[in-house]
Amino acid sequence: MIRRPPISTLGSLRRQRQMCIRDRSEGAAIAAHAGEHEYPLRAVPLGGSWLELLQALEACGPLMALTRNASTVHEKTGVYRNVSATGLIGLALSEEIDLRLFFQRWHAGFAVTEPGRDPAAPPARSLQFFDAHGLAVHKVYLREASDRAAFDAVVQRFAVPSAGYVFTTAPAPAPPQPDSAVDTEGFAEAWAGMRDTHEFFGITRRFGVERQQGFRLVEGRFTRRLDSVALRRLLLVAASEGAPIMVFVGNGGCIQIHTGPVRRVVPMSTGGAEWINVLDEGFNLHLREDRIAQVWVVEKPTDDGHVTSVEAFDHDGELMAMFFGARKPGQAEREDWRHIVARLPGSV
Repeated sequence: MIRRPPISTLGSLRRQRQMCIRDRSEGAAIAAHAGEHEYPLRAVPLGGSWLELLQALEACGPLMALTRNASTVHEKTGVYRNVSATGLIGLALSEEIDLRLFFQRWHAGFAVTEPGRDPAAPPARSLQFFDAHGLAVHKVYLREASDRAAFDAVVQRFAVPSAGYVFTTAPAPAPPQPDSAVDTEGFAEAWAGMRDTHEFFGITRRFGVERQQGFRLVEGRFTRRLDSVALRRLLLVAASEGAPIMVFVGNGGCIQIHTGPVRRVVPMSTGGAEWINVLDEGFNLHLREDRIAQVWVVEKPTDDGHVTSVEAFDHDGELMAMFFGARKPGQAEREDWRHIVARLPGSV
């Protein structure tokens, strides 16, 4: 029997279903509802410093932070605290709202009011941010416990009704260079010499290696392939054993992180799509299982011992989500996490 998530979550899932087809004009569609018109969905353009806007949200109390990509939605409820930036790279660091922000990709923002399916319910209110191609990078939703007056004050402070945001078509991604053109031995040597997981991005750039391509080039040494059912198994086992994990979901403008246990893991079929959901208080994850193309176990050396991630990619080669054992810098990886990963089914 299919278990249905709570009514409060169904609305979120309904809003995200079309996301799986990647509506590249979402930002333009929101922008079209700015100004005076008779449609129920209304949008107020926002401007100014995105950093200062996010810092101002602390006064609003608990809000729901939503970050998604083409196949996965990550929702966390909490207070936006400790928001800072160095140049165009920002952070939000609290127990609930944990974000990595890449403001160079933030092009437009709107305060959005949209009616729900229930006419008796108040309309949903949110702040929605998009890149130059109209793809959502981050969204912030008002919750029952939010301070609405403070939220209104943020909207009023950053409203720029005259902002005429224009979106362009995203160029096709450049194909990765052939494996034969990569210095595979040098790449593997650099991988083996990592002292921190954050060095990985720099290494792939230095050798001109696409992420999955890099996993292939060191397969059997630092990586192994998993079956597509591995993510469901991972979440179910983590929930049953109470193992705290980290769940990363991101796009070009934002990465959102959950750290802690997962408890209610709910597979669901709806609208011809197969979802695996985490439906916990304060944290929801919605991942399109039927879009999983590859899953990898990835080991990276660090000064604290090797760190293991499980990473899923969709059929377009985009990273859907990454999973780690819960840990902080300076701590060794949890043995319960390693035990979970060791039992995940490999690719046949």
